[in-house]
Amino acid sequence: MPENHVDTVMRTEFPTLRLDTPIREAVALFVSSGWAAAPVVDDKGALVGIMSQKDCFRSALNASYYRQWSGTVEGYYTKSVETLDIETDIVTAAQSFIEKPFRAYPVTRHGMLVGMLNRDDLLKAFLDFG
Repeated sequence: MPENHVDTVMRTEFPTLRLDTPIREAVALFVSSGWAAAPVVDDKGALVGIMSQKDCFRSALNASYYRQWSGTVEGYYTKSVETLDIETDIVTAAQSFIEKPFRAYPVTRHGMLVGMLNRDDLLKAFLDFG
């Protein structure tokens, strides 16, 4: 298998969320797009966290009980986000997916968000090499 980095398989177009995004809007984004996670960015586009489908369940259960959605991404997102550097090789990235329960990783270059890597992107790369 040739040495490839995640920049060869990551997605450069992906949804992002802001802290003030209504939680119902975030849930709708996940449902309509099929994404398992989306980076949370500030007004300058800097990565401040990540929101996953799993993060939405507490709000969804509250909404089903109270019959209304309330809150924003800020109340539910994960502040401590693990990322992959753009120069991470795909074998190391695959090992990260094995070791962690994440379905997607934000990809950064010099600390700036440049892409997203989903499990299926990486699996497709391995199929393409085989």
